[in-house]
Amino acid sequence: MNAMSALVHEHVTDAIKTPALIRLEPNVVLIRFETLKVYAALGAVRSLLANGTVRKGQTLIDSSSGIYALALAMACHRYGLRCHIVASTTVDLTMRSQLEILGATVDQMPPSDDLRLDQRRRVARVHELLERHPGMHWMRQYHDPVHYLGYGEVADLVARALPSGPLTVVGSVGTGASTGGIARSLRERDPDVRLTGVQPFGSVTFGSERFTDPDAIIAGIGSAIPFGNVDHELYDRIHWLDFVHAMAATVGLMRDHAVFAGLSTGAAYLVAGWEAVRNPDRTHVVIGADIGHRYTARVFARHREAVDPAGLAPREIASLDELALPWAAMDWSRRRFGIPAQPLYRKERAS
Repeated sequence: MNAMSALVHEHVTDAIKTPALIRLEPNVVLIRFETLKVYAALGAVRSLLANGTVRKGQTLIDSSSGIYALALAMACHRYGLRCHIVASTTVDLTMRSQLEILGATVDQMPPSDDLRLDQRRRVARVHELLERHPGMHWMRQYHDPVHYLGYGEVADLVARALPSGPLTVVGSVGTGASTGGIARSLRERDPDVRLTGVQPFGSVTFGSERFTDPDAIIAGIGSAIPFGNVDHELYDRIHWLDFVHAMAATVGLMRDHAVFAGLSTGAAYLVAGWEAVRNPDRTHVVIGADIGHRYTARVFARHREAVDPAGLAPREIASLDELALPWAAMDWSRRRFGIPAQPLYRKERAS
């Protein structure tokens, strides 16, 4: 591309939202974002403005552990809205500084090693603020399906880049909107598109709340509270990983492919590699939600401690009763939560 044909963006959100697609293995492709949730925030804000739910100058409020906060602050900056973020204790100085410069009001939770408590505190604080300021609009990123809308654009990008052959989308479940939105839109073209979700131990979303992984970063990957935006019936497979496995894969992704990405991307990369060997006919699209800066101290500076991901393997389970640390995998079979799973793909793998 020559300089004359380069695209000039009208706002930074258009520049940073577009991902790069990188082939990691013959049937594994990383879709790498600077910050994935720009799609969710832009799609939601545009829809809310268009249908009159919010108006310019109004304050949008939500709880966030980091990347949604920045995405929402940038969307508000673009469309002339005010932003109020109830921030997790995990939001670092770099993130907070960006939010404040963008004009967002930041309420940060006090230091805590209990991310479940942190999440509950944030939701309670949002309710308190809404009672005081009823004119605020609560974005409800965890529950409002308006956050699905922006991910149709991501599905279009994937469909254009990988126009033929069976696909499996692999990504951390989080709020459910990114994996669910991408897979749902891709299935409008091909109902056989599979979705594999990744969870940490300790998350209630897929039933691992009885486990404790002290090093796990629950916020943004799993959840301590139920999320309405998680549609369990979209998922074909679920993998649960502990922090040690996610760290190993995140460091391995940097070492093997020079990709500096966040912990959820590393976890999804590990899972996709496992699934890709067993399903060589399918292209596995790994969702790389963000780059790795906020994991510098906790993951990358400790790279010499990382175990070799090549020697890691999950325990295949048939029910949540069999769930066990440090890595487990299960056919979810597109079912509602609480319904026994059916092994959709075991016969295929054994053949």
